[in-house]
This record gives sequence, C-alpha cells and structure tokens, in this order.
Amino acid sequence: MKQLELLIQNYLEYCMNQKRLDKKSIKAYRIDLTQFRYMMNEMPLDQITQLELESYIATLNQKYKPKTVKRKIASLKTFFHYLEYKDIIAINPFNKLQIKLREPVILPKTIPLHTIENFMSFIYRKRALSKTPCQEKNALRDIAVIEMLFATGIRISELCSLTPANVDLRDGVILIYGKGCKERRVQLGNVDVIKILKEYRDCYQNEILQSNHFFVNQSGKPFSDQAVRRMINKYTSLAAINLHITPHMFRHTFATSLLEADVDIRYIQNILGHSSINITEIYTHVAMSKQKDILTTKHPRQKFHIGSQTFLQEPIMVDEG
Repeated sequence: MKQLELLIQNYLEYCMNQKRLDKKSIKAYRIDLTQFRYMMNEMPLDQITQLELESYIATLNQKYKPKTVKRKIASLKTFFHYLEYKDIIAINPFNKLQIKLREPVILPKTIPLHTIENFMSFIYRKRALSKTPCQEKNALRDIAVIEMLFATGIRISELCSLTPANVDLRDGVILIYGKGCKERRVQLGNVDVIKILKEYRDCYQNEILQSNHFFVNQSGKPFSDQAVRRMINKYTSLAAINLHITPHMFRHTFATSLLEADVDIRYIQNILGHSSINITEIYTHVAMSKQKDILTTKHPRQKFHIGSQTFLQEPIMVDEG
C-alpha cells in the first residue's frame, strides 16, 4: 500500500472510531480523498504543496458545482488537519491557502402548511378506513413517522436511527444524535402527536424490542430512509398532491414556520442541531419572501383607490403666508 493511500485509510479509521462519524460522512470522505489521491498521481506527501492544492482546486472548479467543490475541499482540509495534528507533516499547505467560492443561494424548498394538513389528514383517513388489521397497522406507523418529522424537524437519518431509549413519551422528549454524534433534545409540544406516538409504540412493541429501533416495519426490521421516501411518495400520489415532497422538506417547513412565528433563530439552530448559525440563516431568505407576500397583500395601502379621476378639477389653492 502506497503512502498516501495508507494515510487516508488510517484517517478514515480515525474518523470512524475516534470522531464517531456516521457511515454517510465516512463514505463521502473516502470518495473525496481517493479522488484526490488519484489526481495527485500517488505523489509523495512531502511534495504536495500549496501550488499542487491550487491546481487541484482549479480542476475541481472546472468539473463540479460550487457546493460539491466546497464539500471536497472541506474533506481535504480535515484530512490535512489530521496529518498536522498527528505530526505527520510539519507544515500544513492549507494554512496560507485562501479559497473563495461564490456559491449561489439555493432557498430550501418548503411545503405549504395547508398541503401538510391535507397530506396528514389523508393518512389518518386511510387508517380509519383500513380494511385489514395489517393495513391499519401500517397506516399507524406511517402517521407516527410523519408526525415525528414535522413535530421535531428531525433529519431522516436521525429519525431512522432512533432507539426506544431515545424516545421518552412520558415527558415528551426526543434524544437525537446528529452529525458527528452531537446530542440534542427536542421537546414534543403537541399532545396529539404524543398520543399517536404512544399508540404506535404500543402497537409495535414486539417489533421495536426485536430491532432496538423505534421506527420499524412489521417484520421487526428498522424502517429505512428509502422506505420513508417510498411511503411519502405513495401518499402524495394517492392524495393527488401535485408536489414532490421529500422528508427533508418537512424539516425546512418546520424551521421556516418557527422563524415566521418570530422564534429566535438561535433557538431554531439548537433545535435543528446546526453547528453554525450561518447554516440556520438560510431560512431567513424564505422568511423574507413571506414578508414580501405579507406586505404585498396585507398592507392597507393596497386598499387605497387613488387615481387622476379623484382629483379636484379646480386648481388647489396654496397658502403662501
């Protein structure tokens, strides 16, 4: 095994065992660092200078969108920081490297609240009209998943990895392990949500114990993120909702709704588990578009009827005293 390949392998093991990063992050790091190794043509580590990095970044800019380039550079930065931390390199070539990527602002896609209400109402009706116990049990689980997504703003990966110990329905608190195994607690603030989650837990008690996952299928296996996506697509189609809804859109809608309700953005940051307020601030752009809509439709000036026909025909006398 060549030097750079070995160092990358050691770093990935460090990320897995010491930093406790999730599998998706490890996979992304592996892809990005392997690509870098090939692009460097197995160059010895001590020959990788600021110049080589600038050339590599220039190549990335030609091939990928700014968001992808930003991620690949971030993967590389953390790798070189690790090499510096382990005293494998004396000088980190990234230290004096100035990188400015102009990334376009892509507003998060949200779901209109009336659409969420219709979507959820449809699943509740589906449960009520179930023809078999199996259909009713599936519908109950699907309701619980959607209620949890919208009630907490939880990521789909976080939802699928919840264990029974993470869900305290007596106090209505969900313990979530986010990116980098960062821990946060989110309160369930709606009694109806807690009630339906209790119904689900009692109904699926055996399957939950069998898998040690809170959200499961009837075979006692963890409910996967692909299964959640398929479930959402199924109900969107059955309810004739003309919108492509993803699990992450519930998170975006949750955050935007709180911001529009004048909740402090720092609270929203903590609830979502964002490491930086800069990430949460993307929702302010959505709130601004809502502000425009409010001022366009609700401002009293819209009700004024002022036109040339309303002016007096005779000249207006101006008091010059």
